[in-house]
Amino acid sequence: MKNKAVLEKANEYLKEGDIDMFLTYCTEDTEWSFVGQKNLKGKEAVKQYLEETYTESTEFQIDVMIEEGDFVMQMGEIHFKNERKEKVAYLASDLWRFQDGKMAELKAFVIKKENQ
Repeated sequence: MKNKAVLEKANEYLKEGDIDMFLTYCTEDTEWSFVGQKNLKGKEAVKQYLEETYTESTEFQIDVMIEEGDFVMQMGEIHFKNERKEKVAYLASDLWRFQDGKMAELKAFVIKKENQ
């Protein structure tokens, strides 16, 4: 399976809320960097983050996905509910590095969408 197809399948599981299946597409030592915010190392840290952040109200859409060698870039929009239960939109650009057909590294650029 090409890297782009792997990411598309993993995204399907994340949209369904199946974090454990999503994580089967990650390497054990996966590293995620949310530029300017936080860094996560290893599947357990990623699982904890996803369980805290991705709730049943989380929605995301991917508008563009481009594959080049071991890298896949995806751009889109994600919606989370804030502490007041209001839906807030963010623009996201994710650069994934693959290793042996699995997601090994993420550099995510996420900014709040203005003029919602």
